[in-house]
Amino acid sequence: MNSISPRALNRATLARQMLLERTNASALEVVERLVGMQAQAPFPPYFGLWSRISGFRPDDLARLIEARDVVRIVTMRSTVHLMSAADALMLRALLQPAMFRSSPFGKELGDLDSGALIAAGRALVDEAPRTSGQLAASLSDRWPALSAITIQNTLRTYLALVQVPPRGIWGRSGQPTFTTVESWLGRPLSSTATLDDLVLRYLAAFGPASVADIQAWSGLTRLGEVVERLAPGLVRFARDAGPVLYDLHPSRI
Repeated sequence: MNSISPRALNRATLARQMLLERTNASALEVVERLVGMQAQAPFPPYFGLWSRISGFRPDDLARLIEARDVVRIVTMRSTVHLMSAADALMLRALLQPAMFRSSPFGKELGDLDSGALIAAGRALVDEAPRTSGQLAASLSDRWPALSAITIQNTLRTYLALVQVPPRGIWGRSGQPTFTTVESWLGRPLSSTATLDDLVLRYLAAFGPASVADIQAWSGLTRLGEVVERLAPGLVRFARDAGPVLYDLHPSRI
């Protein structure tokens, strides 16, 4: 087992995150290497890409959003991330169990038919993108016992909703307006992605890292079983204190 100092770990993470020096990679390549970028607010991804890419201009990202090559979607830790279309379809499928578990709104639904609510919401947003307020207003007559926030967050949890432009376009504004990622991209969520894929993508972007790091990032649990299965093909690092860290072999980064 290899050893790693706190300073070496710090530098390794900064290098993996492309924060030691700017890259000539495209905006799409960087978003994919990072396995998405935090995007609760519309514009931080622009700053993050400017920090990493030589000659980056806001239009480089705006064009990707408008072309549907990248999307704004709720994924890791039930927060909005900017990610490539392919990653959105993969990660939302894998992270759905964590979203169910972390949602506080299931208890409020009680004995109500959540399936009917979700189907009605899907029909609305697949017909045309709608704001949360529009969704709640359209559905509240049928489910008067539910508050607007419960309706909105139930749909946000159970449907893979993307925020459509002009939200997220540099220099423009607009309320978050939603449709399903399947409708927006014309493709279904991945049925072939595995947790092995998720762990390996995480390590490529954030390694060396512990099992707890991966679980905190993803919101998933019991990933120790996945890491243990992958361990023969990974590099292990020991520290003076703390859990074992795992990483990809340099040839795979």
